[in-house]
Amino acid sequence: MSKNNYLRFIYLSLAIASGILCYHFFLIEKWINVLLFSTLTLILILLVNSSFLSQIAKTERIVQSIIKKDFSLFPKQEGSELINSSVQLYYQSKNEHLSLSSYKLLYESILDQMDIGLMILSEADKEWKVFYVNPTFLNILEIPKYNSWKLYASKIPEFYRIIEETNYESSQDFLDISIRQNAKQSFSLRTKQVKNVQHSFYIITLESVQKIIEQKEKLAWNNLMKVISHELLNTLTPVNSLIQNLEYISNQDTVSKEDQEEMKESLMIITSKSKELLNFVDNYRQVAELPKPILRNVSLKKITESAVNFLKHEFEKNNIQLVLDLEEHFVSADVKMIERSLINLYLNAIFAVSEKEQKMIKTSIKSQNNRVILTLTDNGSGITNEIKNKIFLPFFTTRDGGSGIGLTLSKSIMEAHGGYLIYHSQEEGSSFEMWFLH
Repeated sequence: MSKNNYLRFIYLSLAIASGILCYHFFLIEKWINVLLFSTLTLILILLVNSSFLSQIAKTERIVQSIIKKDFSLFPKQEGSELINSSVQLYYQSKNEHLSLSSYKLLYESILDQMDIGLMILSEADKEWKVFYVNPTFLNILEIPKYNSWKLYASKIPEFYRIIEETNYESSQDFLDISIRQNAKQSFSLRTKQVKNVQHSFYIITLESVQKIIEQKEKLAWNNLMKVISHELLNTLTPVNSLIQNLEYISNQDTVSKEDQEEMKESLMIITSKSKELLNFVDNYRQVAELPKPILRNVSLKKITESAVNFLKHEFEKNNIQLVLDLEEHFVSADVKMIERSLINLYLNAIFAVSEKEQKMIKTSIKSQNNRVILTLTDNGSGITNEIKNKIFLPFFTTRDGGSGIGLTLSKSIMEAHGGYLIYHSQEEGSSFEMWFLH
């Protein structure tokens, strides 16, 4: 038993005893004694009450400290179950608060280092406030940091309008934004809404398309060098060995019939390998020396229909259901180059659906945010996660006899037009999007 509890027990016992004596003297009408013991009983009751109030006050002070997250107190356990429980709760809350603060600092440090612009909005009383924004986001849009999302309406009106139009729902888009009346820049914008019982968050990520392209180009060149060096070594190593063998045979005084046959075989292999290398170089030149597109204002619908007619026999031979949803949109493009790019995509789709019983390839043309998007979707075998980052690499192919430049060439053609070729995985099959400027 704690000291305070022991004292309260004594005070309470004395108060009961004093009350009994007071009652006794009241019965025998000894009024002075009644007054004396009634006063003593009252004093003892007040002491017990004071002790209880002191305990409650300490507990309340600890609880208020927890509520206000003021952990400057250093309360100690006193033996009272109420105070001891509140002290235990205090230190538990303090440790959780310190842990959360440490995690928050760690997460913010990580997010601050990201090359992608990130803003997180939180909804309170049907109004969005800035929960977090990293320096990259502020630098991209050249804006100060505000706590209220509405304050950004005057600073970045075009971007603010785009976010409002999403109705704060999850979305993914490419957009052109003019910052401080400068030339428009292209960005990849992704938004996601996250909700739980208590909170609603809206996550906005913003990344420069030019930066994405530069990173992809650097990675592509590194991988291209690996492919080229691998192809050259595979071709030149056996050729070099055969040449050394021919040199050895030719240096002999007499050449036997067997040696002559061996020389013929070696020369045939060298010729074959040389042709393979020439084909490889020619394929590379098609990608590396892509001609400048001759731009005209043309109907993307007509280009698509022309590519479909060119492959009509292939679709019919393979029993492929072709679905066309083509809106009429005009783009600035080189007809032959875009048609070639489309034919490459159709040939890949035909190969992808070859093992399906019900084969389907769908093509659509839509307009979105001053862009025209041609989407080609198939219900084929799809592209595995292991190779999806390699499909645009030159000479990468999963088809026997394939050159591995079809997708690379199509992507290069789109980039030469100032657009993009983007791959999206589907639950069944694949989808490629060709993005054009109006």
